[in-house]
Order: sequence, then structure tokens, then C-alpha cells
Amino acid sequence: MKLRALITASVATGLCASAPTVLAAPDAEGLYLGLGTGFSSLENDRDDVDNFIESGSDDFNVDDDDNVFKGFVGYEVNPYFATELFYADLGHTRLKGNDIGNTDLESNAYGVNVVGQLPVTPWFTAFAKAGLAKWETDVDGNLGNANLDLKDNDGTDPVYGVGAQFNFDPFLVRAEYERYDMDSDYKIDTFTASAGMRF
Repeated sequence: MKLRALITASVATGLCASAPTVLAAPDAEGLYLGLGTGFSSLENDRDDVDNFIESGSDDFNVDDDDNVFKGFVGYEVNPYFATELFYADLGHTRLKGNDIGNTDLESNAYGVNVVGQLPVTPWFTAFAKAGLAKWETDVDGNLGNANLDLKDNDGTDPVYGVGAQFNFDPFLVRAEYERYDMDSDYKIDTFTASAGMRF
């Protein structure tokens, strides 16, 4: 349902962008920033997640559909290349055990990306990005009224993605997919829509 809503919003944005009188070509270089939201999805199965948290038990169901919030600031060197700093709240994954027991994994990441851009028209740009993310996952267990602070995980690993940007100079609107390759046993996919401004 959330994916359908995100696709609908992207299509609607594209239709709006087809009105050239509202749009202007973006500057070839300069500072920009933006905020976005969307949802996350875990790439791994429950056996992988069990290895990631080292619980020793895979007797649970994975609920990995949660909201994502992100912010970014970037500098466009030219129409084809940019660099970005970012922070992302990747939401949480819940491992549902019995009726009174579950484990929550809450993740966030910050880092830097290099962005390759393809300006298809003055108002539409396709892009791909790759970089490094410093990530942290807090692991908390819940058993009835008791909360257990379990072993957290962190690291620095690749992040990469693709997307499309609509340019309403000085504003911009994005839709993008990103993969946070946090661990071979724990990879988070995000689907987000963002709005920003050029300076």
C-alpha cells in the first residue's frame, strides 16, 4: 500500500512537471538541501536477522515495514556530478516472538555520497549514488513489562541508490530507492520522496 502511494505521488509530480511554464532550468552548480520521508523494508530473512543479533533462536516473525525520515545537504559541482552529506532515521524492525515477547531493532545512519546525474531535460534529472554510511542499530528486548537492553551493532558500510529529480527552480522534488548494506545479515531498502531547495 505504501509503495503504491509513493508511486502515485511520483506520477502526480511528473504530471505537474510536464507544465513547462511553471519550470525553469536549474543552476549548473551550487548548494542544495532537502528533507524526505518514506518507508523501509528488510532485505534479509529471519535466519539472517537472528545471526545479526546473535540471539540463538529464529522462533519469531519479522515485521520490517516502518517509516523512514532523512535529511541531506549537497553541492552540485556541475550538471553531471554532486556530493551529498546525509542523515537517515531508518525506522525499526520488530521480531515478534510469543504473545508477550518481542525484540526491536532501531537503526540510523549518516554519511556521504557521490552522485552521478543525467539531466534528461531542464526539469527532469535521473541520478545514481554511492557512498559510505556510518550506521548504528539499537537492539531492545521486551518480555511483558520487562525491557532488556541487548547487544547493539554498528559499523561503516556502503550505501547506494537510484532516483529521479524534478527541478522547479529553486525547488526540487525527488523519488528514490536506496540500499543500506549494513551487514550481510542485515540490509535495509528504503523508498523515499523528498523536497528541497537550491541556493
